[in-house]
Amino acid sequence: MRDDNHTPVLCLASASPRRQALLASIGVPVSVLPSDIDETPLEAESPTAYVERLAVAKAQAAVGKTALPVLGSDTAVVIDSTILGKPNNQQHAAEMLRMLSGRTHQVLTAVAVSGPLGIPSCCVATDVTMRELTAKEIACYWLTGEPADKAGGYAIQGLAAIFIEQIQGSHSAVVGLPLFETTRLLRQQGVPVWAGRYPS
Repeated sequence: MRDDNHTPVLCLASASPRRQALLASIGVPVSVLPSDIDETPLEAESPTAYVERLAVAKAQAAVGKTALPVLGSDTAVVIDSTILGKPNNQQHAAEMLRMLSGRTHQVLTAVAVSGPLGIPSCCVATDVTMRELTAKEIACYWLTGEPADKAGGYAIQGLAAIFIEQIQGSHSAVVGLPLFETTRLLRQQGVPVWAGRYPS
């Protein structure tokens, strides 16, 4: 007998294991179909417009390849109006962490979900304050392997949690998906949350 609790009800246009885990935590089993799109910012594009455009584009790229609704998402770390993506190498990661050290930055996470209403989207901003980091901490952190595929070069849900002094906003958005806003979009598009089961 097939277990409907594990039958995908959503296609995730991302290979991010963090987003998969966040969706699983709210009872949304997914299939995964990463979207490969150009992530170059447009001229004079604001960081908010940038992440929301990418979230919609990622969802749009997977529509038609699956019968399921599609969720696209994008996260960017922003400081001094500069978008910090994933580091290219150790030097790049160290430069970003030095920029963030001892300061408050914004993490912007946009999410878009395809369905009967088209591809509505939203963007959530969270203020994150990082304590001052030493050069040795930055170098040792790179060696853990954790910063390599993370926007801004750190993972709040991982070892870098000890660097974070304070956050104001959505913790799950910093990890990869704002769960409150994501749930609202999913329900608007008819995607069941908690596997669609409620106690009778």
